[in-house]
Amino acid sequence: MVYMPPGSSEPHDDMPDGRDPRDPAPTGGRKALRIFGKTVKYGLIVLLVLIVGGAAAGGVYYWQADIPQPGSIRAPQTATIVADDGTTVLAEMGANRKDVDLDQVPPHVRNAVIAAEDRNFYSNPGFSVSGYLRAARDNVLGRDNAGGGSTITQQYVKNALVGSERTVWRKMKELVISAKMTRNWSKDQILEAYLNTIYFGRGAYGIEAASEAYFGVPVEQLDVAQGAVLAEVIRSPSALDPAVNPDMAQARWNYVLDGMVEIGALDPAQRASLAFPTVLEQGASQDQENRLEGPNGLIKTQVIQELKDAGISEQEINTGGLKITTTIDPQVQNAVVDAATSKMEGEPDTLRTAVVSVDPRTGAVRGYYGGPSGTGYDFANAPLQTGSTFKVFGLAALLDEGRSLATTFDSSPLTVNGIDIGNVGGESCGTCTIAQALKMSLNTSFYRMELSLDHGAESVADMAHKAGIPKKIPGVEGTSLQNDDGNVSNGIILGEYLSRPLDMASAYGTFAASGIHHDPFFVSKVVTSDGNVLLDRDPGDGERAMSAAVADNVTAAMEPIAAYSRGHSLAAGATPPPRRAPRSWATPAPTRTPG
Repeated sequence: MVYMPPGSSEPHDDMPDGRDPRDPAPTGGRKALRIFGKTVKYGLIVLLVLIVGGAAAGGVYYWQADIPQPGSIRAPQTATIVADDGTTVLAEMGANRKDVDLDQVPPHVRNAVIAAEDRNFYSNPGFSVSGYLRAARDNVLGRDNAGGGSTITQQYVKNALVGSERTVWRKMKELVISAKMTRNWSKDQILEAYLNTIYFGRGAYGIEAASEAYFGVPVEQLDVAQGAVLAEVIRSPSALDPAVNPDMAQARWNYVLDGMVEIGALDPAQRASLAFPTVLEQGASQDQENRLEGPNGLIKTQVIQELKDAGISEQEINTGGLKITTTIDPQVQNAVVDAATSKMEGEPDTLRTAVVSVDPRTGAVRGYYGGPSGTGYDFANAPLQTGSTFKVFGLAALLDEGRSLATTFDSSPLTVNGIDIGNVGGESCGTCTIAQALKMSLNTSFYRMELSLDHGAESVADMAHKAGIPKKIPGVEGTSLQNDDGNVSNGIILGEYLSRPLDMASAYGTFAASGIHHDPFFVSKVVTSDGNVLLDRDPGDGERAMSAAVADNVTAAMEPIAAYSRGHSLAAGATPPPRRAPRSWATPAPTRTPG
């Protein structure tokens, strides 16, 4: 066939794509529509193959899956925290759990949990497709308080049998076992097992331990409002603890109560009369106190936080039977506890003692004492004014500018901005070297030295940050070592700003390591009960914070201080500590210094 367009004397062949040349050329939209149609068709084919394949695999696994008998599933295992020798037990944690029969749990408490986690529990087949769709919808709409996608049965299967690994195969196993468990177990057996194993926060596994941890009473004594509190924390125990986030907790609590009304488990009039109940502070129950008794409880707190920062979940920490090897040296730990207790006898009652020993070669914390109680205030991790111990950072800044320990400064009293600055006991060395002023801890010499630095107080702050004082300190708003306006007060040289004993030990370790800084850490290795290594820390080479010459000169200037210190236990026969040895640092109660 040929085509003779109007006005043309030459024939034209058919169009190359097979179209009748008399047809109008396709537009871009029609072409895109054809491509989209093909994509949808092939996508549906792939989806169908996946569905059929998944269903076949699921069917095979269903018949092969072995469902344990009720009561035969292993309970969560306790984790053990040990010293660096691998055998000295410092603390245990996890599995604070007391099983109860379902009939010991009041019906209103059971219904609160059902309203919070699975409102169709008694009618669903163990899994909920609509639950997944609802969870997806609510995530898109940002509904934080809506129900989740997993049923109570699925949650129990995940926690007790298949784990929480984020894979398609794990999710398929969860669905299949949940469906088969629903056929083999009664709903009451599933609910009892769930209530005895689910994590409620505060180290409490199971409804009985949770009742003690949050309200200090056995589960039989919980009222409706209290039961709803325990139900609301299940979704996210750390974030929804009323002592941590009361607003979020109360919003979720209201969701639970409304759900109880919806499922017919609570009269609307009674629901309207309920008020959010009083909850114990964390660690306030006797059982929690016993589990965190003594100074090692504060080490345990540091270990838990470090594990979470490393991506080890709260579930793994409390149920995995972990062996957590710390950096704590038993001999050093005994020494720091003794130094903070017997060596401090006779000191004023207002004195609060903290001791931290850090290995400057690695950053490993070898000894840690923050107070006598494992649930008390941790003074080793508390931001406090540092006093004269901060002078060394000013000295390092001076040396970094090329001056030496022989640089001299006047030690007589001075007045700055109307503030009189003097030395303790009126001491003076006249005009003497900065090394002598450090040994005598002369405020006036160091204040004048700070004023002579290229950038004054800012030079001191910069050097302290390089040595290891973090710019962000928990409990201190904004950037550390500066005022709200970003300026640095001259009082920094006399310890005006807040730092923690842990920070100071780490920063002093940088001097002992000839200017190499290592971040402090407590955990060296974590192994599960079946031998899986979750963490094996390599401290690395550290980071150069200052020149070796600066660091070593600061260390040399500090060495005579112990023997010079009068009226302290260090003075009698004290000898300089060996270079590169772990350094300890203690902090007294804060005192105000001139700004």
